[in-house]
Amino acid sequence: MWLAILFLIIGFALTVFGANWLVGGASSLAKMFRISNLVIGLTVVAFGTSMPEFVVSFLSSINGNTDIAIGNVVGSNVFNTLGILGIAALIYPIAVQRSTVWAEIPISLFAALLLLLMANDTWFSNPEVVNIVSRFDGLILLIFFCLFLLYTFKYVSNQNEEDVEPVEQYPVPKSFFLVIIGILGLIGGGQLMVTGAVKLAEIAGISQAVIGLTVVSIGTSIPELATSVVAAYKRNSDIAIGNVVGSNIFNIFFILGSSALVSPLPFKDTLNSGIYLCIASAVLLFLFMFLGEKRKLGRVQGGIFLLIYIGYTAYLVVNA
Repeated sequence: MWLAILFLIIGFALTVFGANWLVGGASSLAKMFRISNLVIGLTVVAFGTSMPEFVVSFLSSINGNTDIAIGNVVGSNVFNTLGILGIAALIYPIAVQRSTVWAEIPISLFAALLLLLMANDTWFSNPEVVNIVSRFDGLILLIFFCLFLLYTFKYVSNQNEEDVEPVEQYPVPKSFFLVIIGILGLIGGGQLMVTGAVKLAEIAGISQAVIGLTVVSIGTSIPELATSVVAAYKRNSDIAIGNVVGSNIFNIFFILGSSALVSPLPFKDTLNSGIYLCIASAVLLFLFMFLGEKRKLGRVQGGIFLLIYIGYTAYLVVNA
């Protein structure tokens, strides 16, 4: 068991550092081609913070550990909304832009609902049919991801470049070196995480779905946690909530879409509880925008989110 836990810890560290190195090197290279900070933030940085989830789910899909592939994404979305936003709001109340309330939060809700319908084939056909997120489902998810990117580019084009944190530029050799070790760190760390999670599930007698929904999902969400907590501490609300909601959309549309396109993902009913909570947390986040101070996630709401997440995790562990 200790070896499995060690694999998980080393894997967590490698994926987090790998993502950070990749983002730093790729952002520096992009800046050399005079790409704006806004576009770099939208693409390189946004992709970078979700790379741990992508690598773990992608490798799990290839290796046939589909419960971890789906559980990682669903669990990450639950942790993002209830755990990360809960902690961030407790640090400092989060003001939310109108576009986030009326566009990004509903899109994240739509993504969760779409996954629920795609994964539960038995609801619409013979009960003997196996629930699966097919390659066709994956293609649909990727199409929606492209549409979301188009929306985001259109929105960001109206933003002020001065409001974006500047990108640090390195010499060309260092930039390439950071990109290379970042990719190697992500791949190596992702493989260690998958291996450790599978071993831990076997030793503890817990399903891979539960391990994916809890341990793996929290580990792969560390970049989002760090980003939102620091943003909340600096009172930068847009980054604190935008990072979380954007990651939730990215996780389902791109990560699960890509994983399913590579290898169809059989779906277990155990994972439905996580999707239900994804849907409920998105609805609750939307409703909280109209309770108390308008378009603000306060400390009380943050505390409620955190308690719900702790209760959900306890429920999974007890029933495992």
